[in-house]
Amino acid sequence: MDELLVIGGFVILAIPVAVIYLLVAVSGLRRRIAELERAMPDALATPSTKIADVAPRVPETSPDTPWTPATQTDETDAKDPIAEPAAARVIAQRKAAKAEPPADVPPAGPTMLMRLGSWVVANWFYAVSALSLALAGLFLVQYGIENDFFPPTARVLAALGFGGALIAGGEVIRRRFGDSDDSASAYIPSVFSGAGLVSLFGGIAAARLLYDLIGVEAAFAGMAAVGLLGVGLGWLYGPLLAAVGVIGAFTAPLLVGSTVPATSWLFVYFGVVTAVGLGIDTIRRWAWVSVLSLALGFVMGWLTVLGGGTDLVLGFQAHVVVLAVLAILIPARSFRPDHDGVLISAYLLDLKGTKPAFPTLLALAAIIVTSASIVWSASAGAEPFWMAVLSLVILGLAITYWSLSAPALQELALPPVLAVIAVIAIEGVETGPVVAAFAEAYAVTVEADFPLAVTLMWGVGLLFSAVAALRALRAGLSLAWGLAAALIAPTIAIVLELTWAPAATLGAYSWALHAIVLAAVMVSFALRFARVDVPDRTRASVFVLSALASITFALVLILSLAALTVALAATVLAAAWLDRQFKLPLMQIFIAVGVAAIGARLVGDPGLGWALDAPLWEMVLAYAGSLAAFVASLWLLRGMERRTARIMLDTAAWSTLGVLVSLLLIRFLDDVLPGHNTDSHWAMGLFAVIWLGLMLVQILRIEQLGGVLAWVRAALALIFGLVGFGALGLGMTVLSPLLTSWGDQVAGPPLLNTLVPAYLLPVCLLAAGAWRVRHRALRWGLAIVAIGTGVYWAFATIRHLWQGPVRMELTHGFLQPELYSYTVAILLTGAVLFYQSLARNATGLRRAGLVVIGLAVAKVFLIDISGLDGLVRVLSLVVLGLSLAGLAWLNRWAQMRHPQN
Repeated sequence: MDELLVIGGFVILAIPVAVIYLLVAVSGLRRRIAELERAMPDALATPSTKIADVAPRVPETSPDTPWTPATQTDETDAKDPIAEPAAARVIAQRKAAKAEPPADVPPAGPTMLMRLGSWVVANWFYAVSALSLALAGLFLVQYGIENDFFPPTARVLAALGFGGALIAGGEVIRRRFGDSDDSASAYIPSVFSGAGLVSLFGGIAAARLLYDLIGVEAAFAGMAAVGLLGVGLGWLYGPLLAAVGVIGAFTAPLLVGSTVPATSWLFVYFGVVTAVGLGIDTIRRWAWVSVLSLALGFVMGWLTVLGGGTDLVLGFQAHVVVLAVLAILIPARSFRPDHDGVLISAYLLDLKGTKPAFPTLLALAAIIVTSASIVWSASAGAEPFWMAVLSLVILGLAITYWSLSAPALQELALPPVLAVIAVIAIEGVETGPVVAAFAEAYAVTVEADFPLAVTLMWGVGLLFSAVAALRALRAGLSLAWGLAAALIAPTIAIVLELTWAPAATLGAYSWALHAIVLAAVMVSFALRFARVDVPDRTRASVFVLSALASITFALVLILSLAALTVALAATVLAAAWLDRQFKLPLMQIFIAVGVAAIGARLVGDPGLGWALDAPLWEMVLAYAGSLAAFVASLWLLRGMERRTARIMLDTAAWSTLGVLVSLLLIRFLDDVLPGHNTDSHWAMGLFAVIWLGLMLVQILRIEQLGGVLAWVRAALALIFGLVGFGALGLGMTVLSPLLTSWGDQVAGPPLLNTLVPAYLLPVCLLAAGAWRVRHRALRWGLAIVAIGTGVYWAFATIRHLWQGPVRMELTHGFLQPELYSYTVAILLTGAVLFYQSLARNATGLRRAGLVVIGLAVAKVFLIDISGLDGLVRVLSLVVLGLSLAGLAWLNRWAQMRHPQN
């Protein structure tokens, strides 16, 4: 069996030797063929067949001798350009012009993959030769391991000697026969030297990983020396050497040490090999070598950590960070990168623009993969979590510093920050060991040390914001850096609040103190940028917004429901005051968000349910305090170009006033009237006023502001409208005193009773909406509902006047004075319409008045006469006749005054 293995080894070694021998043997033949090909055009060409004479010529003719074209076999040459008609020649020229591509448009060349495929098809034997030689050196070591023929030192020296011999042989061939594409020995030096590099890498890896013959320092120095040798050879040889060396070096540990458990020093090895590949690219500018090296560096790092388990996670995190740093620094050939050119975001926004430089794209890919890899590995335990945070902080700060000299890298600082946020969120959602230890800090004893995990995370956000603020003071994307400085720390604090629940461990006041300190820092940033950016204070406005948001966050943690609502309203007022004093246009954003948040609290959470049951003074404090803040803010913004903020404050003030009045009426009636008054006709009317008022607020915001949130406001208006009209419908049907006794009896004196909040207040609100809304269909719809509800209120009021609260249901019939009162009300309505038509010169109102009077006449003759008797019937007819006569005279006078109507 051993003899067969030896024979197999010699066969493997013989394959590349045989290939190389054949190539050298035919090298002379290839040279002679090339010389003959160069000599053939000169030896065979004649004056009539030279390329310059291939174009057709016009034979010389005399005027006396007619010219006859010679017989030609080529169909295209048989056509005579002179004898051919002019029109035919023009048509042929146009067809030729259409068939040929424009001269200024270069033909599309083959892609990189097509060129690579063509090269492999034509030169596959070089690849096979390189693979054979590389495997020969590695299998030499493996053979010695399996058969124990040589001591470990001899095995390593054999691999190193074999690699050195291959590199020396390749250099001899390059110096003697050349390595250019037109030489017979093309690619052969690259094959030898690439395989030699693989053998050298494999020998050093075996000496360290398998036999522990050398220490860490010696192994690293050896790999660095081989790497420098590879860079030097990459300068002298072609891209084939780079491919062979990079791929072989990455696969060497897999072939040599496949039976040895993965160790952290593999990361050092793969990092050095990646640096070698990037170094070759930075010298010869073969971009694909960098892509190949970086991709294999990440892949081999993942395979190593997957094979070694959680013990290798820390080394893996350091490995991917080093790869990202190498991808930035090596192409720049400096510790201060100089990446310049088009920003990636600018290219994405304008796809037809200039593409970013390749080093920028390479750095972006490395940063994204590194950030994602660290996020993936951070959940392996407490140490990987802290290592992940530390690595991302170092990477983010480094990129921020490097972006001073490399402006194209400015956007690359964002992935590490997002990765930190993701690591914090995942740790909290999955209740990792760090969160568990933090939550259990005081579970055993209250005298335990103050848990610093959340404070450290909060400090990371503050550090990112401070560095971004300092970076914003320099040239570049100053506004973007300012936004980052204002958003990073508050965002991390919010993520901690949502996923870690720090208040449950630290206490609400201790956690709120973090937010107050953050607000103070943002105020200091605002003061600094206000002095720098005079007169433009956009960036200062951003920091003021962040400070107000931090203060609001602290208030949310420590205040009660009512106090929190008032505090939020106070922050809106403070934003308006700051805008008035310092001209900060972005305060409109905080005002709009604050108004929306306060509205959500007044209506949703804690909302109307809390307002009906809470102590009266707390309810009044929340709603009246918010109303006062809205009105005061609106007064502060008078005369300023703050359209959005003023519209928001105006609609919020009116809607808050309506909700407050409705709630006060509900609570007042609930106190003075017996029974369960939340399901009464007047309660439904007040609920309708609240929700229909909110609906009108959204409609007015759509018409006045528009914008991208129009559909959201439309959806809210639809929901509020359904609730409001539903409550009004219940009050007019199921809970109506005219139809059932379920909605409680009408309480109060005539005209000033519970029918007013039930029906008259919704009528006034809908009429105001029809007056303010500009959309024609909505105006008509609101007006029709308002008129219908108003008629319903008038009918119920007259019936209550004559029947009292006990006999309100229609099943009790009608009294004669009641019927007469309905007629008088209808006539008065017609008279009012007539008066308005004369005052406004409105034909429509006059015609409406005629319709109403016609209804009164029909009522008298169809209903009243049958129900009236005696003097009441006579009086009714007399009043009707006199009223009709007077209205007829008014109608005639109006027509004569305005004949065009």
